[in-house]
Amino acid sequence: MGSDYVKLAKETLEAYVRDRKRLNVPEWVPPELKNKRAGVFVSLKTGGMLRGCIGTIGPTCVNIAEEIINNAISAGTCDPRFPEVRPEELNELVYSVDVLGASEKIDSIKELDVKRYGVIVTSGFRRGLLLPDLEGVDTPEQQVEIALQKAGIRVKEPYEMERFEVVRYK
Repeated sequence: MGSDYVKLAKETLEAYVRDRKRLNVPEWVPPELKNKRAGVFVSLKTGGMLRGCIGTIGPTCVNIAEEIINNAISAGTCDPRFPEVRPEELNELVYSVDVLGASEKIDSIKELDVKRYGVIVTSGFRRGLLLPDLEGVDTPEQQVEIALQKAGIRVKEPYEMERFEVVRYK
């Protein structure tokens, strides 16, 4: 099944889709998920294709476990690119959970490595994020272009960049 991070995301979404029940943090969850805070992205795939992905750039909850619970439900029910996950799809889903490290400002696209770093682009109140090591994203230019599109920032507009590392659990 994978890590405790993935197990929590899976149990959460299954309980929500089947019974519309939001899990409380289960007893079995290890202390590291209860005692640390971080931004978290939960990604869902089916047949190798993205089925949902929602996350937080920084911590919004009391701990990583709560962050996973909120984002697992959102990835399955609130990603505007996809319809809600249906109960009959649950057995086909493949989960991954990315825990984000602290971001750091960068001055140049040359400071990016698509395998190692995710990118955040910001212009005014608009922000876009792209996780690292995504299939089909092979260059920093592609990574930044996709993040800009997600934020609604035109390539010619001024924007700032940050990079961050993740720990990905599958």
